Amino acid sequence: MNHKLRIEGGTKLKGSIEAQGAKNAALPIMAASLLLKGKKLNLQRVPYLKDVSTMVELLRELGVTIDFEEHHLSLDVPEDLCWETPANLVRKMRASSLVLGPLIARCGKAVLPLPGGCSIGSRPIDLHLKGLARMGANIELVHGAVHAHANGLRGCRIYLDFPSVGATENLLMAAAFAQGETVIENAAREPEIGNLIQTLKGMGAQIEEKSTGEILIEGVPELEASSAEIIPDRIEAATYLLAGVITRGEVTVKRIHPSHVDALIAKLEEAGITLTVDNDSVTVHPVRELKAVSLKTMPFPGFPTDLQPQIMSTLALANGTSIIQESVFESRFRHVSELNKMGASVEVQGHTAIIKGVRELIGADVQATDLRAGASLILAGLAAFDETNVFNLGHVWRGYEDLHIKLAELGGRVEILPVEDVESKGNGMNMKGVS
Repeated sequence: MNHKLRIEGGTKLKGSIEAQGAKNAALPIMAASLLLKGKKLNLQRVPYLKDVSTMVELLRELGVTIDFEEHHLSLDVPEDLCWETPANLVRKMRASSLVLGPLIARCGKAVLPLPGGCSIGSRPIDLHLKGLARMGANIELVHGAVHAHANGLRGCRIYLDFPSVGATENLLMAAAFAQGETVIENAAREPEIGNLIQTLKGMGAQIEEKSTGEILIEGVPELEASSAEIIPDRIEAATYLLAGVITRGEVTVKRIHPSHVDALIAKLEEAGITLTVDNDSVTVHPVRELKAVSLKTMPFPGFPTDLQPQIMSTLALANGTSIIQESVFESRFRHVSELNKMGASVEVQGHTAIIKGVRELIGADVQATDLRAGASLILAGLAAFDETNVFNLGHVWRGYEDLHIKLAELGGRVEILPVEDVESKGNGMNMKGVS
């Protein structure tokens, strides 16, 4: 059943919440379990999300036995794995591509239909395939699927034309069993990759990170059972901080790594926001007037593309004109037309958005076109005058656990309703049913 989020805007959010585990860390670490053979990987702080549920189903199809309860995920990997991935699951989620490297390293072959996910532009896995081919994998595209096989991977030097997070993760996992040393140059540096590296090292992988952006991996014959904790979700945490800012409220997000949201903190300070930053929490304080700022999305430690739609909604109410340049995904502005329905003044010119601040936003019926677009429209609805209905919530459930509950805890007037019967109040999607 489809659902919508109904928001009665105009309430200043106030209070504190805890950040969930990071979706973008949990998914590659779950995929890394495939490198084990007859052993277990135990993970803590795994969020209940649609994408995590999809990865659970995918790994089970490959033969992994999984228990998932109270944010603890236990993955029991058999001696023999299935190496052909089911198209119906892979096409639900871009992160499905992360099983490719581990399967080739572990089984010597893999079949992977081209993955799906959010429609935010072309996100090819060319860099993944190019790197795997450099390591000795034979790769063909047959009827929309990647067919790969290798008689043992070989360590080599791989230069990434772009510091792709997915390619870095896939090649890291594949290199764990490659003969000799693999060097990944111009590797992505996102905190989620650091979480993956620490997990692999805990399993016995030999990995060294260089300050130059290089990652050195010395292949080993096998890996051992291990345990790990998923890092806090910096994008989720930042979204709630922006919810505080856009409603002129005071919101604290706890159990986070403030250094992971440094780029946001810098821009909020530039916009006139006062923040309190502690060891494991960040608080945004109310401000009477938000100043316009300009920014460009960049790989970490730059401003994250996954936060661009949310800060755009916030800057729609700033005093002056803000400029946002999107340098990562070419279709990351699909939320603009919906935001403008709510009274925002945003003009897109190529990869640049020009946001002229307005005095107020007005509630409207809007459609979430992707995960972060949905979050941006929810933020706008929280600040808007009158009622906002955000449809296509399935996108939002991919990245935010209990979003409506957390917003309600902060004082937001929100409820989830089934689209078929907007008068009857639904309870939303209970992701705790995932097992």
